[in-house]
Amino acid sequence: MHIVLLPVGSRGDVQPFMALGLGLQAAGHRVTIVTHEEFKPSVLEHGVEYGYLPGNIQKLIGSEHGQSWLQSGENIVAFMLRYPRMLNSVMNEFYAAAWQACHDAECIIYSIFGSAGYHIAEALGIPSICAPLQPITRTSAFPFMGGFRTGNIKSLNYMTYLLSEQLFWQPVRNITNRWRVKTLHLPPLPPLGPFKSIYKSKQTHLYGISQTVLKRPDDWPESHHITGYWFLNSSESWSPGVDLRKFMSSGPKPVYVGFGSMISGDPEEMFNMVKKALQVSGKRGIIATGWSTLKGDSDEDIYVTDHVPHDWLFPKVAAVVHHGGAGTTAAGLRAGVPSVILPFFADQPFWGKRVAALGAGPSPIMQQDVTVTSLARAIVKATADPGIMERSANIGRRIRAENGVACAVEIVHRCIR
Repeated sequence: MHIVLLPVGSRGDVQPFMALGLGLQAAGHRVTIVTHEEFKPSVLEHGVEYGYLPGNIQKLIGSEHGQSWLQSGENIVAFMLRYPRMLNSVMNEFYAAAWQACHDAECIIYSIFGSAGYHIAEALGIPSICAPLQPITRTSAFPFMGGFRTGNIKSLNYMTYLLSEQLFWQPVRNITNRWRVKTLHLPPLPPLGPFKSIYKSKQTHLYGISQTVLKRPDDWPESHHITGYWFLNSSESWSPGVDLRKFMSSGPKPVYVGFGSMISGDPEEMFNMVKKALQVSGKRGIIATGWSTLKGDSDEDIYVTDHVPHDWLFPKVAAVVHHGGAGTTAAGLRAGVPSVILPFFADQPFWGKRVAALGAGPSPIMQQDVTVTSLARAIVKATADPGIMERSANIGRRIRAENGVACAVEIVHRCIR
């Protein structure tokens, strides 16, 4: 069967789908990963077919609208309203490219922002599977990610999902319905969107999340599954350079600091703050520049790099300081080391709070609130608190014993049968 995967977003959004694609390919399926062109080399390197999507995420996030999007913080209303503004210039092209790339699919598995796959599957009359890396299924167990203050009242928790669905749907309703009618020859969706139909049809949802980290709520539909994380072991074809090996062996375990695909503020100012916080905490550091959120030079106690595979590096450090993206959070937890999370926006505050609730790190510090003192204090707590270190190690052992890809592949087979 030809299965098309449609992940939209940054590296942390795409990489788990590559792991899932490899699992499906090993099970005998033809797999195509349809995503942004910047990830084409990595997709092809892993021996999977590539399909084109427009939109360079790094450029989009670095744009004026992208920066405004990042500044939405925990404000879910601002986040949802600013998202389509950022993509407005490419949405028509995006829909056209997705249709072209998926036209011969026999099953489509799509991410949250790859929901074009849902409409295309309807037009083709084939199964579609939603595969989020963040909890979006309605539940009364906890509110939708995004800073809702509900007092954990069950009815209010549930209502945050209904509200968030509309915040996501309404800004893109007109452009999506035009595309459905003119290109896919489908009827327009009703004013409240596809959600009633999705739940009524019992569409399969695959969550690439570990139940060690997020227990499956009892009120989820039976067709919504938490499989375990989907890890791509990228370090198998990678080896460190001489300078990195020398730095790692020249002193105590360093602390990793990196914010991945986030681009915000003054890169040099952020680098200097991180460097000072490491000095105050008495720690050496490996600083990953990512998409230029951090900018500075190496010295005796700081090693600066653009990227090191997390699965190689994280087990070798004392703690990981990062933005709280789903992929980086998963990698840090699997490594069994404490996490210090400095969220920008979207699901990142949710994962920061979740890590703290698990006892695998201190409370998250929103990016706009970070200071040298608060960051240094968090690093010291993460690396000196025996309880945090023990709980992190236990969580890591449990996650490493899981096989999220195998579980997901089995559920896909049940769905397509």
